[in-house]
Amino acid sequence: MSKVELNAALFAKRLRIVYDAWNNAKNDDDYSSIADVDALLLIAGDPAGEDEPIRKGTAFQTWLLGFEFPSTFLMFHKTKLHILCSASKAKILSQLNNADSPVPIEFFVQAKAKEPPTDALPRFVEAYTSLDRVATLIKEQHSGKLVDEWNKAVSDAAKKPTLVDMAPAVAAFLAAKDEEELKCIRTAAALTSTLLAHYVAPKLETILDREAKISHEAFATQIEARIGYGEGDKAKGPDMKVWSKGRGLNDVDWGSTEFCYPPIIQSQSTSTGYDLSPVAESSQDDISHKGVLLVSVGMRYKSYCANLGRSFIVDPSKEQEAIYSLLVSLQSELLTRMKEGAISKELYQFALSYVKEKKPELESHFVKNIGHGMGMEFRDASYLLSPKNSRKLRPNMVFNLVLGFTGLEEDGKKYALQLVDTVLVGADKATCLTTGVKSVKDTLFFLNQDEGEGQSSKVPTKKAPVAKAGLNGNASPVKNKTAGGKVLRNKTRSAAQQELVQSMSAKIAEHQRELHAKLHQEGLARFSEGGGGIGGKEGKGWKRFQSYKGEAGLPREVESLRIFVDRKAQTVVLPIHGFAVPFHINTIKNVSKNDEGEFTYLRVNFQTPGQLAGRKEDTPFEDPDATFIRSITYRSPDGNRFDAISKQITDLKKEVNKREQQKKEMADVIEQDTLVEVKGRRPTKLPEVFVRPALDGKRLPGEVEIHQNGLRYQSPMGSQKIDILFTNVKHLFFQPCDHELLVIIHIHLKAPIMIGKKKAHDVQFYREASDVQFDETGNRKRKYRYGDEDELELEQQERKRRQMLNKEFKLFSEKIAEAATASTGEPLEVDIPFRELSFEGVPFRTNVRLQPTTECLVHLSDPPFLVVTLSDIEIASLERVQFGLKQFDMVLIFKDFTKPPLHINSIPSSQLDDVKNWLDSVDIPLSEGPVNLNWGPIMKTINEDPYEFFQQGGWSFLGGAAAGEESEADDESDTESEFEAEDDESESSESSEDESDYDGSDASDDEGSGSDFGSDESEGEDWDELERKAAKADKKRTETGRGHESDDSDRPKKSAKPKAKANGKR
Repeated sequence: MSKVELNAALFAKRLRIVYDAWNNAKNDDDYSSIADVDALLLIAGDPAGEDEPIRKGTAFQTWLLGFEFPSTFLMFHKTKLHILCSASKAKILSQLNNADSPVPIEFFVQAKAKEPPTDALPRFVEAYTSLDRVATLIKEQHSGKLVDEWNKAVSDAAKKPTLVDMAPAVAAFLAAKDEEELKCIRTAAALTSTLLAHYVAPKLETILDREAKISHEAFATQIEARIGYGEGDKAKGPDMKVWSKGRGLNDVDWGSTEFCYPPIIQSQSTSTGYDLSPVAESSQDDISHKGVLLVSVGMRYKSYCANLGRSFIVDPSKEQEAIYSLLVSLQSELLTRMKEGAISKELYQFALSYVKEKKPELESHFVKNIGHGMGMEFRDASYLLSPKNSRKLRPNMVFNLVLGFTGLEEDGKKYALQLVDTVLVGADKATCLTTGVKSVKDTLFFLNQDEGEGQSSKVPTKKAPVAKAGLNGNASPVKNKTAGGKVLRNKTRSAAQQELVQSMSAKIAEHQRELHAKLHQEGLARFSEGGGGIGGKEGKGWKRFQSYKGEAGLPREVESLRIFVDRKAQTVVLPIHGFAVPFHINTIKNVSKNDEGEFTYLRVNFQTPGQLAGRKEDTPFEDPDATFIRSITYRSPDGNRFDAISKQITDLKKEVNKREQQKKEMADVIEQDTLVEVKGRRPTKLPEVFVRPALDGKRLPGEVEIHQNGLRYQSPMGSQKIDILFTNVKHLFFQPCDHELLVIIHIHLKAPIMIGKKKAHDVQFYREASDVQFDETGNRKRKYRYGDEDELELEQQERKRRQMLNKEFKLFSEKIAEAATASTGEPLEVDIPFRELSFEGVPFRTNVRLQPTTECLVHLSDPPFLVVTLSDIEIASLERVQFGLKQFDMVLIFKDFTKPPLHINSIPSSQLDDVKNWLDSVDIPLSEGPVNLNWGPIMKTINEDPYEFFQQGGWSFLGGAAAGEESEADDESDTESEFEAEDDESESSESSEDESDYDGSDASDDEGSGSDFGSDESEGEDWDELERKAAKADKKRTETGRGHESDDSDRPKKSAKPKAKANGKR
């Protein structure tokens, strides 16, 4: 123990808090219990058992001294501090003498075990009994040798002081946390949130999906094992696969990490019923795979606690969804009211009245208190958020906010719901320190019901979020499992696959109808007479051009009254009736020259109205009814001069047009503010990275630095740099090098900036994942080893190198996000592409892999980059969706109708269902059509009067998802025309059998089907015919990924008369 170092400065700071509060106790209700006492006595006996909760006295002592000191008494007098302890403890505590303490410290040191006793205890008792009123923790019971001696000495004393309970005052000392304490609590909260999001929730999904048989207690034990277990050689450390996914957990002291209580798992099958208190236990009953599951996890880091609790509902009813949504909204409302000066009982009354207003029938089921103060003590009863507690909240207090309903009933079975988080009180509002797995889409699960259960499968109103990467229409049992929205499979046979594909199609169609209706309503509201017209965009206007301010500005060359091209003034001076008349180049449309006999004719054509035959005139003129000169023609025998003039005018026109185009392109380029560099410390850097777009000069790696308000890329030569301000960052992406050659941090900007001489919407920092800078031919080991050993070792090294690259870049991207959030106040999240949801397409000129992220659709591997923000998309139109075509196109129309639609062409038809499911999962309305549309004129028409467009039906002209399916079905009927009947007589008898070829079932499914082929039973189809039909059915199944049973009733039936062979084979 001699190596223990105490933080003397922190001790002095906290001791001053105690004395300041004590001296001003009469003016503060929180400290009124110690207002009239002569001393504060803090007793500590033998250490409490491991299973016992931390006592308030132990928490007070640890808060003050930094460590727990058993068998140590502290007596605070107004002018001094007495400490009674052993010699070894006195040696450690003597470090506090160097502190800037508000009062002197006096030690009463007891003798060692084999030495004669000292007078320390009698003197300490004498000082105690001389007082009239002493505050102590009356309710705490202690044991131990020193405590027994103390009790005997006090009982023998003639005079005893009056005791007062100081528990409320101690609670107030500990309630408001300083920065050191908050750091520990934030780490505990991050540990708890990471465990829930990256282990408990995914594991629970797996249990439900596989219908695994596991008890509540066993699952709780597995959760507890994530921080390590065992001792000695058999000890197992923390599960870094889980913890590495959390933020800010790189420097965790795992020896100081523990659970506040064993994780609590409860389900419908818990024999003791649902219990929302932290003293509940996970029973030995097996987890139920339906109904409500409650999960509570609390973790302690360096003695400070954090806690959260969640409710997961399998196949929820509408009522259960509504009640859970009420809990989420109630928490949000309470967070805005948990601020400085708020009173505990008023918070509870608000919560109760909120429930009463929204759902009066739930008032009697609401919890009796909505939480409690938390710190070293898991539950500080002095700060209970109950209807009777009048204590006020202060900044930097930490509460365990517990919202829930008990005794609820669904289908005759009792259940409870909870939403528990650790929150930090601020001056204006409270913030949740524990996060994740809270929204409706994360906590509701939907299971496909087996046919034998006789239950109708519920259609989920929520979808899987993109991050879960699951909702696929292909008949793959793995891809048909989705979680988060959440549809989990419980069948693996082909029948279940077909049923799932059908149910998914129905769900998508239903959801798309809702999205289209919502889109139409929003469009009408957005473009109504009061809702703005074309979005504030100005139409074309007639520009004024001035060649010269007066006659004095004319060049000398005009005196000769010859045609003169003045490049400086961008003007052509033409002689007309003895006058030099200047025409600005923008008034000239073009110039033409032709030779006739001895003369050359030069014709100058001007911009005038009515030149666009058959097209609507969109060039505005100040007075279109005025008289315009359409052209002027000159004749000259000097053909060479007219050649030169014609070339000069044409070149000047091109130059001006090019300059206008460049000006238009650069119109949205912004001039960024100055980057504020970090001072007083070195900025966080990511070395050895390349940048795209590349800087001028030799391609060498530079480094990226994080500064106060932005990033700076510094080239190795130091002469070139790129500054990116956080205020201009729209999206931040991290793309790992799994299955890729590069590991990438990509920044998409709100407004483009100039890099070199080009404008850039995107800036990308990358490093190559493959290491080609070593020579493996001269390896000494190759002399002594043969076979694949070298290759295996190289593969392992490559895998390790890729993992390290991913970790380094991901960590740096998270630091960028944290710095940007701190700088701008707006949250910036790192977006990671979901490769499992990717599909191929041609957005520009080459075929690339497009990958969805949480907020975007991106292609980041090669320039030109593609970043499409999903929230900017109005509707997605799928074109060329026809049976028989191997590819289809997707057109994304943006909410800003002035932006041209984005065409992504040549997407493989096998990925059609994947694309549709993804679009549906991110709430983007979609439509299908068999042909490409000409979007230029369509958008022009819409922009002319958007309100009229929506009044006439809006996007309904595209047909929506349902219309797309119908057209697809009709198109298939046309495509399969080779199956036309040869003899009409057999049509009625054969139509029912031939339907099996259209609904996607195998030709071999029904062996006895030949007996239904009309009256001539001896006739049959040859092998070629059967194989062609079977191949057609297989091709249809693989390309469309779903059957068309739903369309069979509307489809015209076709029949095929079997062709007879001499041998009767089929």
